[in-house]
Amino acid sequence: MAPLLDLCDPALAERFDNRFVRELPADPLRRDVPRPVRNACYSRVEPAPVAAPRLLAWSDAVGALLGLARPASATAASVEVLAGNRVLPGMQPYAARYGGHQFGNWAGQLGDGRATTLVELIGADGRHHELQLKGAGRTPYSRHADGRAVLRSSLREFLCSEAMHHLGVPTTRALSLVATGEPVERDMFYDGNAKDEPGAIVCRVAPSFLRFGNFQIHGAHDETEELQRLADHAIAAHFPQLGAPSPEVYAQWFAEICRRTARMVAEWMRVGFVHGVMNTDNMSILGLTIDYGPYGWLERYDPDWTPNTTDAQMRRYCFGRQPAIAQWNLLRLAEALLPLIPNHADLEAGLREFGRTFAIASNRITADKLGLVAIDESDEALLDDLETLLPQAAVDMTLFYRRLADLPADQAADDLDDESLLAPLRCAFYEGDDAGARLLPWLRRYLDRVRLDTEPAAARRARMNRANPKYVPRNYLAQLAIDAAELGDTTVLERLMKVLEHPYDEQPEHEDLAARQPEWARNKAGCSALSCSS
Repeated sequence: MAPLLDLCDPALAERFDNRFVRELPADPLRRDVPRPVRNACYSRVEPAPVAAPRLLAWSDAVGALLGLARPASATAASVEVLAGNRVLPGMQPYAARYGGHQFGNWAGQLGDGRATTLVELIGADGRHHELQLKGAGRTPYSRHADGRAVLRSSLREFLCSEAMHHLGVPTTRALSLVATGEPVERDMFYDGNAKDEPGAIVCRVAPSFLRFGNFQIHGAHDETEELQRLADHAIAAHFPQLGAPSPEVYAQWFAEICRRTARMVAEWMRVGFVHGVMNTDNMSILGLTIDYGPYGWLERYDPDWTPNTTDAQMRRYCFGRQPAIAQWNLLRLAEALLPLIPNHADLEAGLREFGRTFAIASNRITADKLGLVAIDESDEALLDDLETLLPQAAVDMTLFYRRLADLPADQAADDLDDESLLAPLRCAFYEGDDAGARLLPWLRRYLDRVRLDTEPAAARRARMNRANPKYVPRNYLAQLAIDAAELGDTTVLERLMKVLEHPYDEQPEHEDLAARQPEWARNKAGCSALSCSS
C-alpha cells in the first residue's frame, strides 16, 4: 500500500483531475453573485477564506480511501485547504447548477449555494472522488443566503455520513470537520429568534454529487444540448458498463438509477433512517444518500414521523412515505430526460424497475430482520399485525429488532411464560410493561413461525444481528456531541465515531450509546425537531 500523502504535498497534484469542469459547459461569468445562470452545468467559484480554521475531526477511513494523511496539527497548511483558505495548484473549484422540486413544487434554479467542489482526486483505490466543501461561502446559487454553515449541522453531516457507511447504507462520505473561527447568524426554527452560532465547514466526498436536479434544470429551460452533454458525461464517468450513449443506453441508464434508488431507500427503511427533505435536488443519480440536513432516526416507531419542522403539517417526507416519494422523484427525473428517451415505454419500464427492486430488497430485509429464511404470502398477516402493534406499544425500532434475536426461539411458544417473552425486549419499551404486553400474542405467533424454519439458531441470530444494528447516530447522541464541541470538547464526537464504526458489534463497554431516547431529549431542539437552518 502506498504511503499516505499530506493534502499539500506537491506529488498529490498528479492525482488531481477535473473531468466535470473539463468536459461540460461553464457559466461564462466569474462573479460569486447570486443570479440566474443559463446554458451551463456549473460556475467557477473561489471558496471564501475564514478567520481561524481549526481541524475538529478527521475520518481516518476516508483519508485512507483517498490516500491522504491526517493533518499534522489542527492548524496545519492542509487545514487551510479544507477550510477554503487555500486553493492548491491543479484545483479548479466550482459550484454546480441544478434545480428541483421542493415539497412537491418546482423551485426553479437552486444549485450549490454553499458548497464548492475543489477537485476530483484519484484515490488510493484508483477511482475518482469529488472533494466538496460545504459552508465555503457564497456562489451564484446562494440566493439570499451567506453560503456558510454552522457547527451543529456540519457535525451532524460529518457524523451521519460516516455512520451510514458503516451501517452498509449507500452514502456520500465525510473527510473532515473544520471550525471557521467565525460566527454565523441563524434563525434555527425560522421563528424570529436568530442568533450567532459557531461556523464550520465539512469536506464531503463522493464519486459524484450529481443529482436529479442537475438534469431537471436543463429540461426546464429546454437546454437539450447541455442535458445530453451532462448525461453523456455521467454515463461515461459513472456508468461505463452501459457503453456508448444512445437512446437505448439512456433508457438503461435511467433504469439503473431507479434500481440504485430503490436499494438505497430499502436500506433507509432497514435501519430506521428518515432523510427529512427528499426534494429532487437531494436525490443522487448514483443512489447515494446525500445532503444530511434535518434527518432523524426512528426511535419510537411511528411511520408518520418526520424530524423536519418544515414538514410537520404535510408529513410528505415521513418515514413511511419515503419509498413512494423516491418513486415520485424518479418520475420527475423521467420528465426531464424525455428529450433523450422519447419512448415513454422505456421510462415506464425504468420506473417499474424501482418497484421490482424495492420489493425484492424489502422482502429480503424483512426476512433478515425477523430471522426468517424467506417471506411468503402466508406471512402477510404476521407482518401487517406487527406494523400495527409497534406504534401502539411505543417501541424503539432499533432496540426492538436488535433484541428480538434474543428471544428463546428454541422453545415452543406455549412453554414460555410472559416474563420470558418480554424480558429481552424491556429496554425497547418507552411506556413500560403495559405497552409491551400488547405484543405478547404476536410474539407467540412469531416464535411459532420461526420454528417452522430449519435454520440453526446460531446462524439465525447472527443473520438478524447483521441486519439490525445495535448502535445508530440517534439525534440526542449527535446533540450531546454538538453541545460538547461548541464548548471546545470533541471527545464526545470522537467516542461516538469510534463506536459507530462497528454498529453491529456488541461493544458492552459502550452500552450507554445504545440506550433509547431519554425523556429529556423527547422535545429538545436538535433531538426530536430540526429545521433546514444550517
